Amino acid sequence: MKTALIGCRTLESEISAAAGLTGWDGPVYWLKSGLHDKTDILHETAQKLIDSCQKYDRILLAMGICGNSVMGLRTDHAELIFPRVDDCITLLCGSRDKRAQYYRSYFFTEGWLRGERTIWHEYQYTVKKYGEDTAKLVFDTMLRHYRSCIFLDTHCGDTKACAETVRHIADHLQLGYEKIDGTLQYLCTLLSGPWHSDDFVIIPPHTTVANKHFNV
Repeated sequence: MKTALIGCRTLESEISAAAGLTGWDGPVYWLKSGLHDKTDILHETAQKLIDSCQKYDRILLAMGICGNSVMGLRTDHAELIFPRVDDCITLLCGSRDKRAQYYRSYFFTEGWLRGERTIWHEYQYTVKKYGEDTAKLVFDTMLRHYRSCIFLDTHCGDTKACAETVRHIADHLQLGYEKIDGTLQYLCTLLSGPWHSDDFVIIPPHTTVANKHFNV
């Protein structure tokens, strides 16, 4: 089958590494970073990319459910396969179980630091607009249920600099700091198969993504 990949730019380093490990040499169409908080635009952009891949029989989506942005996506011509995960962090953790171990933590990856509007950007904006005392008060309240900032190290990009950045952020937000290893295995399986229903959602042609597709 002729296969294309639609990938989130936030995962660009990891997707490139996984492609090298699996020998993937198919076309990649990118969703730009920064759309995770704009799920309607993320959905619209993903649908346009799917529609543009008319010459392919299978389309792989390298992204998570991402605030239900995949709901309502329609494939009129190709099989659509994407990971059964809530977001990119779970994808890079390798499983929902591992992600659940750190449920009171705020995650950063190389891609998030490079291309997304993180809580650190929000903090800096608040300091600039309202002053540091107000910013600390606001974020102490926002983050009262969090215990740490975690750098999810997938060994892609300048991980030493990223780790230092996340430690700096944790210090300013008065949270603990951890560095844990991520994995490319989920992405590698997405690129090469097999796609077991426990880990992937498989949508046949001429189908709209709906709640029923998430029942294993």
